[in-house]
Amino acid sequence: MLIRSAVFIKSASKLEECPSSKDWNPQGDLPEFAMIGRSNVGKSSLINTIANHSKLSKVSVTPGKTKLISHFLMNDSRYLVDLPGYGYASTGQKNRDLWIKITHDYFIWRETLKRVFVLVDGNILPQKIDLEFIHSLDQKNIPFDIVMTKIDKATQKSLSLHTRLLKEELTKVTTHMPKIFPISNVSKRGKEQLLEYIEGLI
Repeated sequence: MLIRSAVFIKSASKLEECPSSKDWNPQGDLPEFAMIGRSNVGKSSLINTIANHSKLSKVSVTPGKTKLISHFLMNDSRYLVDLPGYGYASTGQKNRDLWIKITHDYFIWRETLKRVFVLVDGNILPQKIDLEFIHSLDQKNIPFDIVMTKIDKATQKSLSLHTRLLKEELTKVTTHMPKIFPISNVSKRGKEQLLEYIEGLI
């Protein structure tokens, strides 16, 4: 799938502020594909890689930078959605609770959501917080798959090990084995496979 256009539409602090797909496509709602993961796992970098746009989504070295639901329109036909990261964030508990509610409402009530892509760091061993989050998606029957980021930092041997261990842990917390997409933001390895998969879901 070729990305011909990629545009930031808006950021929302609650579900009701998310853009109406019908504003862009009078024929019907546009499908949405959401990116979520631990803070600083590389959501913004992945969106930029997919969109062929180095500055579409602002990349920050500060964990917890994404605080809103941000919509990016691709090819005038689908949205990529950047969600607040879970885990560490340099803010108070009140804000963290608010982000959890925003994300929960989006998952449960956003009818145009087609798939959630959970980003995990491919350079490290599977993390408990990721597995707990994946388990919660599975329990709520929210469709999801996995994207392994930062694979450029891992040797082939360690990446193979981390992938195998991730699959083993997933069998313990999910009722089905999600697809796993290792993606490099440097070499763009795995990008086309993910884009073709998204196209197939549409």
